[in-house]
Amino acid sequence: MSFDKPYEGLRVVDLSQGVAGPYCAMLLGLHGAEVVKIEPLEGDWSRQLMPAYGDNTAFSVAANIGKKSIALDIKNDAGKEIVDRLVAGADIFLQGFRPGVIERLGFSYDRLGPLFPKLIYVSVSGFGQRGPLRDKPAMDPVLQAFTGFMSENHGPDGAPHRTPNIVNDMATALYAQQAVAAALFARKDDGRGRHIEVSLMEAAANLQAVRLMSGHRDGPFKVSMVPNGVFETKDGWIQIVVIRDSDFAELCEALGRPGLADDPDFATAAARLKNGRELERRIGEVVRTKENDYWRKKLTEASVQNEVVQDYQQFVEHPHVKETGLISWLVQPGSETPWAVPNVPGAPNYHSNDPIAPRVGQHSREILNSLGYSALEIDNLVKESIVSD
Repeated sequence: MSFDKPYEGLRVVDLSQGVAGPYCAMLLGLHGAEVVKIEPLEGDWSRQLMPAYGDNTAFSVAANIGKKSIALDIKNDAGKEIVDRLVAGADIFLQGFRPGVIERLGFSYDRLGPLFPKLIYVSVSGFGQRGPLRDKPAMDPVLQAFTGFMSENHGPDGAPHRTPNIVNDMATALYAQQAVAAALFARKDDGRGRHIEVSLMEAAANLQAVRLMSGHRDGPFKVSMVPNGVFETKDGWIQIVVIRDSDFAELCEALGRPGLADDPDFATAAARLKNGRELERRIGEVVRTKENDYWRKKLTEASVQNEVVQDYQQFVEHPHVKETGLISWLVQPGSETPWAVPNVPGAPNYHSNDPIAPRVGQHSREILNSLGYSALEIDNLVKESIVSD
């Protein structure tokens, strides 16, 4: 254990697939834990999402950096025995099956908890372990629809849209990781593990807590300040936010329209909200005359909240992002071009010589050997398609 690796000495057995559970386990590994990823012989399904590069995709790289992979048929008795041996030496166990599946496989908390009282057992699911939707399959877009997010994310066509960012998966991983951290802290005093249940539904609701509470009480989202939105420029789009009257005055100066700040129709927040469409039309006419870079510089100098709408390539290559060291460039098997991996806040930065996201079953033999299996036994397990290496 060290300041940089407070979880050093802990073992995590990760039986989850996709992003939510695996990303939680990856975060634990980033803080020093040894993470053993148990995946099917064909690999975690996140490896098959396109575009794929060898054994990995952007989904599987982000969620599995630094792990050791064993590819295993856990429906086979010999495979179950390997899981049991791994769990016997583990501090944390993660599974992400739909409710009831883990029981059928033989690795429920009701079984493992009494056998290993110090085990912190994490169940990740879509809709939770109870309720009429518990058995319904659910990935991130389904929860974006169910929890209200899509109802307020309208496109120009007026239809609700999902965001391609898997916000609910990532949020679920973060909530799960903080729950594990709390459980580890509590275990220091009483020595007991616990069963932690985290669902994408719960994470999505908490991620949207402000809008959820406001929307339930006051109805659909309504603009509360103007200007606050995206304006078209000569070569793109820029987001502008004004809160105080003094901010609006600064904006008007930067736009070369100082008289707008004194116009009774726009001088106060209430007036701007009442006459929002006309104000946005006037601002839009000015903003369209210049390029993104011009307005970014001009508005920033005026201390007006703004930023150009960038794509991911522009973001990664921005001088500020480079200066802050946000991105680490990691080479993964299957692609000679490094991946732009964002460093996790509050954790040590990735380095080019760090462990990478493993290939399917890359560490099968190493892991089995550490569990006491002989080379001949491992060869037989591979030959019988119980293990893949």
